[in-house]
Amino acid sequence: MISALKKDHLRIASVNVNGLRAAYKNGMAAWLEPRGVDILCLQEVRAPDAIVRQLLGEGWHILHAEAEAKGRAGVAIASRDEPLATRNGIGDDYFATAGRWVEADFRFADAAGHPVQLTVASAYVHSGEVGTPKQDDKFRFLDVMTTRLPELAKHSDHALVVGDLNVAHTPLDIRNSKANLKKAGHLPEERAYFDRFFGEEIGWQDVHRNLAGHVDGPYTWWSQRGKAFDNDTGWRIDYHLATPALAAAAISAVVDRAPSWDTRFSDHAPLVVDYQL
Repeated sequence: MISALKKDHLRIASVNVNGLRAAYKNGMAAWLEPRGVDILCLQEVRAPDAIVRQLLGEGWHILHAEAEAKGRAGVAIASRDEPLATRNGIGDDYFATAGRWVEADFRFADAAGHPVQLTVASAYVHSGEVGTPKQDDKFRFLDVMTTRLPELAKHSDHALVVGDLNVAHTPLDIRNSKANLKKAGHLPEERAYFDRFFGEEIGWQDVHRNLAGHVDGPYTWWSQRGKAFDNDTGWRIDYHLATPALAAAAISAVVDRAPSWDTRFSDHAPLVVDYQL
């Protein structure tokens, strides 16, 4: 079945909700309902499947991977169109119950009416902690990503990985780069993975950076400490990673930053990208 979009673009949003129940309590529905999102990708859902379906409500096809550890991680893809196929997990049994990666295949028509297959993955990479097993798990997950991205590119006409990838790739992606070079999230070893993702070896594109240009940010996460949000002392760690043809079809990328600290529903802001297939 080929979806017939009622508009000339496909809107895909990604957000780490920092607990879906808390996000809805703090006003997530007021953001989502008028936003016209076709595919919604969530990370750090931290809720049972029944609660996820209750909160999102009718009109969504929901793919949700809970983490085995209660109250941790959890990723989801909610779509207006029913997926052709879905998969839970990144391909390493070590992460099978971690709730950090789900994939869905969709079929749409391009401008000429020809069928196009799109694969979307919602990913939640470990935050890590230098010198601990948490950092070892993060590197292992990034290792598996280097294998999975080329596989996805071969699997579909277009492939997209979105989510909280917990790495600020370049100094443009973090307010204080030099001060954070020894901290998880901006380690040279972590950033090197993204050099590979966006380099000739793997060849994917950073959609948000392509559209934003050579500017600081726009950031997607701010620490809860101090006045990080008010001062825009943030990190750009939420991404849309796309195969080249899909990246070329992106026409806008917006960070839905709340107007004030007390009106946020998460410590992350949604990243919303429109694609003109």
